[in-house]
Order: sequence, then structure tokens, then C-alpha cells
Amino acid sequence: MKKLNTKTIVVSGFLIALNIVLSRILIIPGIINFGGFPIIFGGVVFGPMVGGIVGAVGDILSHFLRPTGPFMPHFVLTSALTGIIPGILVKALNLNWNKPSLWKIFIAIFVGQVTTSVFMVPYFRNILFDHPLFLTMTKAATRQAVNIPTYSILIKLMVPALYKSGSLKEA
Repeated sequence: MKKLNTKTIVVSGFLIALNIVLSRILIIPGIINFGGFPIIFGGVVFGPMVGGIVGAVGDILSHFLRPTGPFMPHFVLTSALTGIIPGILVKALNLNWNKPSLWKIFIAIFVGQVTTSVFMVPYFRNILFDHPLFLTMTKAATRQAVNIPTYSILIKLMVPALYKSGSLKEA
């Protein structure tokens, strides 16, 4: 796990702000929402703890800045896990950032997004608001069929460039 230093805290704050903008402001509801990307990026690059913090704090702040319904801590958990799961899996898969493997990044993001966005969020929506489970899961899976490869490619392209430029450093 990387140390929580000033640079990591500042970048995490930027990722939280980006999460809020991408999840609450720059969206087409039900069609396009890339709010999960900053959370996943934080987890993959800075570790599961930072990914979890970015997800949880981003979800709480975005709710209070622009609420879309009642506050439900269930969704804070899913947002935190959106950063934690890929962060853990990237470490378990021993990803080499000098030559990152797209399939390892894809697997880490796939497992995290299927767990949180395809299973947990629809389940919580079903038990809390009586939304039809199968329909919500199907819509979530369709969205993730676009998001997962997009997130994977973006991370594969961005992270080596950030390491090469010196913006990120190996722990």
C-alpha cells in the first residue's frame, strides 16, 4: 500500500471532485455516466484504501450537493467498494506499471463493477425502493458492457504516461 502523503491527498481531492462532476453534472441519465472512473482510478493507482475513500467521500458529497433522492448509506458502501475491489485485484494480479497488461486491468475492473454496479446496486434498489431486480440488473449490465472496456483502456493508456512523466512514482 502506498503511503498517504500530501500529494496523494491532493490527487484524491481532485478525483473526488471529478467523481462529483462526472456522476451528477455531466451525465445523460440512464445512458452515460462515467462517475465511477475516478473512483476506480484512485483504487488502481493509489491502492484500495484511497479508492474506498474517494468512492465514499465522493458519494456523500455528491448527494448533499445535488441529491437525487433520500440518502442511503447502502450506496456509499457500493461506491467505496467500486474503488476497493479493483485496487485489491490489481495488487493481487501483480500488475507491472511499466508494461501494464490490459487483461489484468480489465479483470480487476470487471470483477469490481459486476459486484457493485450489476449486483449490489440493483439489489439495494430492489429492497429499498421495490425496483424490479432483473430489469435493473439488465440495464446495469448493459451500461457496464461499455464502461468496463472504456475504463480499462483509459487506465492502460493514462497510467504508464503518468509514470513516465513523473506525475506518479512507484512505491
